Amino acid sequence: MKALKRHGWSFRICCCVMLITAGCVNQNTTQTQPKRDWVESAWNRRHTWPDRIIEDSKDTFTDPNNLWLLAIAGGASIAMHNTRADDQLQDSFENHRVIDGFFGESLNFAGSPATHFAATGLWYALAVDANDRLNEERAWTMMTALAINGMVTVGLKAARDNDNPNGERWAWPSGHTSSSFTVAAVLDEFYGPKVGIPAYVLASLVGYRMIDEGDHWSSDVVFGAALGWVVGHTVAGKHKKLELAGFQLMPLTATTGGEPASGLCFVKQF
Repeated sequence: MKALKRHGWSFRICCCVMLITAGCVNQNTTQTQPKRDWVESAWNRRHTWPDRIIEDSKDTFTDPNNLWLLAIAGGASIAMHNTRADDQLQDSFENHRVIDGFFGESLNFAGSPATHFAATGLWYALAVDANDRLNEERAWTMMTALAINGMVTVGLKAARDNDNPNGERWAWPSGHTSSSFTVAAVLDEFYGPKVGIPAYVLASLVGYRMIDEGDHWSSDVVFGAALGWVVGHTVAGKHKKLELAGFQLMPLTATTGGEPASGLCFVKQF
């Protein structure tokens, strides 16, 4: 823990940098546009954000495929608990512990929902400062997905109210795991496997650490991973902009010869 105290802040900064680096893979800036204040930008969105959260939540949890996946994960989670598989797996992890010390605490910080919200806020602020509308919207989508996942996770924890192996309450589902998989799913939707695969690996390590350290049962992690994947992919997939050869495809409306016309335009910032 002394090492953690010495290096904790530097690790948090590193986590933020990792996420912001992913967000800046396709960053475009337009120097001719006036600088905007990110606080004012976020404040101007305050009226529309609740509606967006509600609409995205409806799209997520009314989709039949998502409901089937969550039902399967939930059923597997219940079966693991009722058949004592959770106890057996936990005994195995305790006897063959792999992750501990500074590495374990580092994964704990990396998988924390607080870290994810902070990193996304930094991503949003940098995008607004750079007049990068694409990454601004992507960061806002990430914030929306994290908010939806967080509210659902906390609600399920309060409803289930079971103890984890360490005797602490509100174990199911794992918030660290669901939030980590939400981040990984959003990044995968926006940037593809080159960013998504490393993000999923990190999310899986976070889930493994939660079991290895006795912070969660295996069933907590299984459902948390499924929940985060469903929320992240649905929300990001809904708001992802279609791109072709590096150009964004956007709707176009115009008037030609006094008659309205519609079509598509190709937009690319330099």
